[in-house]
Amino acid sequence: MPEMKIIARIHTPFKSKFGIPRQSGIAQDVKAEIVFEPEYRSFDAVRGLDDYSHIWVLWQFSESVRDTWTPTVRPPRLGGNVRMGVFATRSPFRPNAIGMSSLRLERVERSPERGPVLHVLGADMLDGTPIFDIKPYVPYSDSHPEATGGFTDKTSFRKLAVSIPTALEAKLPEGLREVLENDPRPGYHDDPERVYGMEYAGAEVKFRVENDVLTVLDIKKPG
Repeated sequence: MPEMKIIARIHTPFKSKFGIPRQSGIAQDVKAEIVFEPEYRSFDAVRGLDDYSHIWVLWQFSESVRDTWTPTVRPPRLGGNVRMGVFATRSPFRPNAIGMSSLRLERVERSPERGPVLHVLGADMLDGTPIFDIKPYVPYSDSHPEATGGFTDKTSFRKLAVSIPTALEAKLPEGLREVLENDPRPGYHDDPERVYGMEYAGAEVKFRVENDVLTVLDIKKPG
């Protein structure tokens, strides 16, 4: 089999896995950049791409690469207690650790130093994630309003109310509020006394969740 080539890497506010949105597009305010590897920094390769509003990105779960696999996994959305077939989920623990995301293409920058840079919204990837391919999202074939969602149709998805003390408002990085609204905790966590911490855009964020209200306790930035 031909070797998969890394054509680019994405740069996102997420420096660790905790807190990354569970699916692409649910946190539309999250900004990211796709920067091509030197071999693929061709302006011709992205000719016409800025006519599209969305793109498909095929990438590697680089923190989840394994030599073995199991046919079932425990989706967090089902509380981590129910096993489903790996091919009926989007779990990172797959025979090939490949992810797929649909992202909004904000613009294509033509940088003399970095080549074509894709500015995207709604990323659900760790900073530095390797990318294998980029394809345009084509509405007439890729959109299926009648589609069913399997077990995800049977589980509730709700946004949290986010409470941020006035003193911390100025420290809130762009896009973080939407990430917090989508509940970054594992699906099976529900301890109102537990303090969670996550990294976002270089800031360390502490928060607690009780009765569908997420309260930000602290935001620390370097320096």
